[in-house]
Amino acid sequence: MLALSVGTRTHVPAIGHATLGRSFTVPEEVPSLDGGPAARRARAARRASHHAARRRPGQLVVGGFALAIAVGTALLMLPVSSTGPRAGLLDALFTATSAVCVTGLVVVDTATAWSTVGQVVVLVLIQVGGFGIMTLATLLGLLISRRLGLGSRLVAATATRSVGLGDVRSVLVGVGTVTLAVEVVTALLLTGRLMIAYGEPLGRALWLGTFHSVSAFNNAGFALYSDSLMGFATDAWVCLPIAAAVVIGGLGFPVLLELQRQRRTPSRWSLHTRLTLLVTVVLLVVGTVFVLAAEWRNPATLGPMSTPGKLLAGFFQGVMPRTAGFNSVDTGAMNTGTLLGTDVLMVIGGGSGGTAGGIKVTTFAVLLIAIWSELRGDSDATAFDRRIAPAALRQALAVVALSLATVVTVTIAIAMTSSFTLDQVLFEVVSAFATVGLSTGITAELEHWHQVLLIVLMFVGRLGPITLGTALALREKHRRFRYPEAAPLVG
Repeated sequence: MLALSVGTRTHVPAIGHATLGRSFTVPEEVPSLDGGPAARRARAARRASHHAARRRPGQLVVGGFALAIAVGTALLMLPVSSTGPRAGLLDALFTATSAVCVTGLVVVDTATAWSTVGQVVVLVLIQVGGFGIMTLATLLGLLISRRLGLGSRLVAATATRSVGLGDVRSVLVGVGTVTLAVEVVTALLLTGRLMIAYGEPLGRALWLGTFHSVSAFNNAGFALYSDSLMGFATDAWVCLPIAAAVVIGGLGFPVLLELQRQRRTPSRWSLHTRLTLLVTVVLLVVGTVFVLAAEWRNPATLGPMSTPGKLLAGFFQGVMPRTAGFNSVDTGAMNTGTLLGTDVLMVIGGGSGGTAGGIKVTTFAVLLIAIWSELRGDSDATAFDRRIAPAALRQALAVVALSLATVVTVTIAIAMTSSFTLDQVLFEVVSAFATVGLSTGITAELEHWHQVLLIVLMFVGRLGPITLGTALALREKHRRFRYPEAAPLVG
């Protein structure tokens, strides 16, 4: 009898997607008892379908989201979906893309342009987009671990220990359970507050609470108030539940599941979970302090508020660049420096495998760790007594470089052909690419082809980091030879 045991742990943080692991067991080969031609053809078809799905996962993800956007566009163009004349193709397409990609940018007022039917369509698209993104990011992580060799599978298995590779059903059930629990609790809190403090009837309060709860957890940022949440800027019973739902949704399902399973043993948390939590907390604190310092005396934003109101609004605005898109103060009235700092927070985004966008906090963390290790002269990039795999460093660099190149290219294209200032255009482009939804108010005023660019940017920004990270992991290969080393001058 031969026994194999693995005792070494190596950690690879998720880069732009969720990398999940499992305990690896070699299955037993059992000869088929049915040798009929029909059974053989069926098995061959299943193998071909499975092989195609494994070889082209990016195409399946892109096709699924494109189909959801197409269906949503068609539904929003129905006369029953609008309060006035039937919505045009561009308005419906922009809204459907923003909802499915859980962005929140709009070219028409969600509260007044869409009827109840239209708002329900938007809500369903948000839920489908958010649930689909979490599920697909998780399942793509499972796919990667299956696609890599035995050694890499064991590396991925110890990286997050979040979900068993073979148990796809538990992934779907887990995502659905987390989604339902957070959204129901948030909806009940909002419903009660709207009834007690604002005199909303039960039915209206329940609808508003449900809509904003789903929009918050999925980091969508759609609101049924024309000024977003500016009317609740100093109401902690509204702002804090929404902010909490945004943060929870932005952590990512792999982190949430690991916290649930290992909540009493933090020492066993994976490197991915530790980096996600650490960077999230740091960004929340830094974002809040930054907004408070930059806007404290601005008469158009925090200036007129009381000190408790400023602290609440500053915290809320510090959370929203995690890609949520709600605003409790006028974003367009913020200082130029505040807009630029918010751009940085939006690009970083939230956690992998969740509803947040951006390059992801683990990608940002990996780059910082690599830079710090280089400054110290260390040969390896390490964190929490774990060595970051060189492949993860290369993947992080590729995701960041391509993301920044995309943002710069689109910003130049719009800035050269519009009358808006560079800070306004950059803010809009970053918000679209990072699927945030915050806006200085120029989205509806842009030229039609500018809006088409934002549509493409939302789609690429939402799916790009996931599909790119997966593609890089699937394409990784090992040569049997190495070229001579050379060191070009850097810096």
